[in-house]
This record gives sequence, C-alpha cells and structure tokens, in this order.
Amino acid sequence: MNSARKIIFLVDDDMTNLMLGKKALSEAYSVFTLDSAKTMFEMLESVMPDMILLDVNMPDINGHAAIEKLKANAATANIPVIFLTAMGEENMELLGLSLGAIDYISKPFSPALLLKRIEVHLLVESQKRELVKFNSTLSHMVEEKTATVVELKNAILSTLAELVEYRDKITGGHILRTQRYIQELVIVMKAAGVYTKELSDLDESLILQSCQLHDVGKIAIKDAILNKPGKLTPEEFEEIKTHTIFGEKAILRIKEKTTDSDFLEYARIFALTHHERWDGRGYPYGLAGDNIPLLGRIMAIADVYDALVETRPYKTAFSHDRAIEIIAEGKGSHFDPAITDLFVQNNDIFRKIADEVK
Repeated sequence: MNSARKIIFLVDDDMTNLMLGKKALSEAYSVFTLDSAKTMFEMLESVMPDMILLDVNMPDINGHAAIEKLKANAATANIPVIFLTAMGEENMELLGLSLGAIDYISKPFSPALLLKRIEVHLLVESQKRELVKFNSTLSHMVEEKTATVVELKNAILSTLAELVEYRDKITGGHILRTQRYIQELVIVMKAAGVYTKELSDLDESLILQSCQLHDVGKIAIKDAILNKPGKLTPEEFEEIKTHTIFGEKAILRIKEKTTDSDFLEYARIFALTHHERWDGRGYPYGLAGDNIPLLGRIMAIADVYDALVETRPYKTAFSHDRAIEIIAEGKGSHFDPAITDLFVQNNDIFRKIADEVK
C-alpha cells in the first residue's frame, strides 16, 4: 500500500455497491470495503481513514447511529463522512447533515461524480487542517512574542527600580522586600475577605509589577539630601516629600507614549499616594481614609515596616517585634485599620521576608 495515497472506507451492506465503489476509487485511493458499521468500527482500531463513505440504511447499526458514535469519539470525530443514500430519501439526507456529515451522494452513483465529490472534499479537509496548523503556529508565535515583551518590560522595571536603589544607598533590597510584603498582604486580605470588591477590580500581576516604581520619584532628589547621615531639616524634608509628585509626573510622561494604561495607572497611584495617612496628615495631598486609593494604603504599611526594620542614616534598625508594635500603634491614624489588623495578625510572614531579602 502506498502510504501517500488517501485512505477511504466504503461502508455498505450491498456487495454490488461495494464492488462498483472500489472499482471507481481504487486508481486514486486506497479503498477498504466494509459490509457493516460494526466491521467499520473494528477496522478503525487499526486503520484511520481520510474519509468514510457511509450507507444510511444498514441492518444492526444504521448510518445515523454510526455517525453519532463516530462524532462522540475524539479519535474519530474529525473524520469527514459522506452519506450514501437511495433516491427519494431527502429527509434522511437532511438528518445526516445535521448529525455531522459533510455531504451525501445518491445511489446509484456516477463513478466520475463520486471521484470529483471526494476530491473536492478531501481538498477542503486538507485546507482546513493547514489552516488549523497555521493558526496554532501563529498563536504560538504571538504567545512567544508576548512573553518576550513582558520579560523585557519586567527587566526594564527592575533596572529602573535598581537605579533608584543605587542612588538611595541606604535602602538596598527595599523594592524587592516591599514587593514581597504587598504580595503577601494581598493574599491575606483576600483570604480574610477584606476589601474583596476593590481587590477583584485589580490585576494582581500588575500590582506586583507596578509597585516596584513607588519610589521612582527619588531620582529627582539631590544626593546630599537622599543620603544625608542624620535628621533632615524641615526644608530638606519638604524636598524629600516632592518625590511623590516627581514620581507621578515621570509615570504620566511614560503613559502619554504607551497604551499600557492599567499598569502605569497602578504605578502612578503607588508613587503618588504611598505616603498619605489614614488620618489625613500625610503627603502630598493630605488625603484621608477611603479617599486614599487602596494601593496607596497597602504600600503605606509595607513601606513603613521596611523602613523600621532596616538601618537608615538617621536611625538604627528596630527589631521586628518593636516594628509590629509601632505599626499597631498607627492603626486608624497612620494606617488603614483593617489592613493593619491583618498585617499584625500575620506578622511572622513579614518577619521571614525581612530576614530573607537583604
């Protein structure tokens, strides 16, 4: 048998039809003549045809029952089926098409017409397979390209965040730690049902990417102030506070030149609002309570905790336990009460991150 030749199953309980069909098709195709649907299903266990010509009126298992069984099996569902019907069986033909047949040919059939119909349908099936293959390849290419773009974006984000840390020498690891704190805070908030509606409206993957830019505005702050070994003067502190405004402006400039608006909007909120306080005494705008975006309220706790447990020029590092006490004391004044409670209740998670990321 020539493996390049298409395989046709001709299924009919009439031996004359089988002989005529095989004679008409054998020159172009490898033809298996089968005298019942039962025999066809037995043959399918070892041979997979490119097309089945299936008689409708057969004893035991008729054509309609046979095609239903074919379509119900994933291995045979896509084999194209052409029904062979006697003249005057229009209703039977309609039913066959509705069950998944691609065409019907009336008996007695013209050999030339039979050959042409099979040729056309096999060509169509071949083109369908090529289209599916092309779409699959195209989808894979798009997925690869998308993954590359995402990887590039994350690399740029990390590099930009690292540039901030290199200038702000006293906060090595700060960005990675706050990212981890936020990730865990979101997990415990969801588990506890805290701000469920607000969190459901946010994309968690974008939260974790964009929070890396919360301190990007520090690029605009003078080194002498950013790394001053001691307490800042009121004037210097006012300049430090402007990093929130500078951060927002930088992100808005990027936003004007791209369509990735959700990610940049998250980044803008983190940069602008992570120093606002629940009681309205924060900066830059003195927002209070629920008027502070949820992302800003989450970052406020993560940012302050990290500042407390790490050494800074103006202070030595507090112990984890003392940092938790300070966070708890800020409940309802500095921090969102509901998020504060969860942070304190799950404080061992944050202790572990602080110990791991240096």
